[in-house]
Amino acid sequence: MTGGQTASKASKTTKQKSPRHRARELALQGIYQWRITGGDGAAIEKQIYAEKNLGRYDKELFSRLLRGTLVHHSDIEALMAPHLDRTLGELSPVEFAILLLGTFELAKHPEAPYRVVINEAVELAKTFGGTDGHKYVNGVLDKLAAQLREPEFAGRDKE
Repeated sequence: MTGGQTASKASKTTKQKSPRHRARELALQGIYQWRITGGDGAAIEKQIYAEKNLGRYDKELFSRLLRGTLVHHSDIEALMAPHLDRTLGELSPVEFAILLLGTFELAKHPEAPYRVVINEAVELAKTFGGTDGHKYVNGVLDKLAAQLREPEFAGRDKE
């Protein structure tokens, strides 16, 4: 890696993240942990709260996203499945967690504009996922937004 690439990468990591984005990162961490370990959601939430140096984050949003996603995971998985090109078990744990979180937000949090939900999920995939995972996440969530946010999604052509 050249010096310019290192500096560019460093500026990305030092860039201040919004408390809402950080809440989504932590919710993703909890969902990922749940997926890998099969652990209890309340215990995972408590463990994350106990961690030091988490930075500024929206604690209420974090809890709503983590709890809601885990409580409703079966329904959310059923919404996701028709839009996937593989089974849920074949998704990487990171892609699975990001898609579960994004689908939950699209389905259960209409106050968050669908474009924000998709953008946040794509950013999480770029940060934590595989090389082209963000493209897959974008495609799946775009299809889900057309289904779950039809009036809002239809209005995008008028802008």
